[in-house]
Amino acid sequence: MQIAIQNGGGLRASIDAGEVTMGEVLTVLPFQNTLSTFEVTGAQIVAALENGVSQVEEGAGRFPQVAGMSFTVDLTQEPGSRISNVMVGGAPIDPEATYGAVSNNYVRNGGDGYRMFRDAMNAYDYGPDLADVTAEYLAENGPYTPYTDGRITVNK
Repeated sequence: MQIAIQNGGGLRASIDAGEVTMGEVLTVLPFQNTLSTFEVTGAQIVAALENGVSQVEEGAGRFPQVAGMSFTVDLTQEPGSRISNVMVGGAPIDPEATYGAVSNNYVRNGGDGYRMFRDAMNAYDYGPDLADVTAEYLAENGPYTPYTDGRITVNK
């Protein structure tokens, strides 16, 4: 998989510093969404990002949290023309290329307006629960130190 995209509304809480409990993970990820893998074009990814920032003024939960990619959002532009500088793995996105993606089954099936993922190629929506994946990652890679790395640039 080259990219990951998660709707911000699917992340329901923060985790305090210190030891992370399974209860805290379940508070962050309470919906029992499963891990979904699929393939989409670069054009579909850009459309997904446009969707994700289309209702940012209303605080909508569709805002995209991403990995494996970066982008710029210009909030002075009209919805549908706010995304630019999309990079995947350090290279400009190719609208015609196919990319491997991972998300949750809610987003992959069109939730929060991500309809462009409904027709994804090689979709598999029955992976493990996101809370379980997160807990396993933290257990194997802890302690975890949060950081930002400039994946999302916002121009206001």
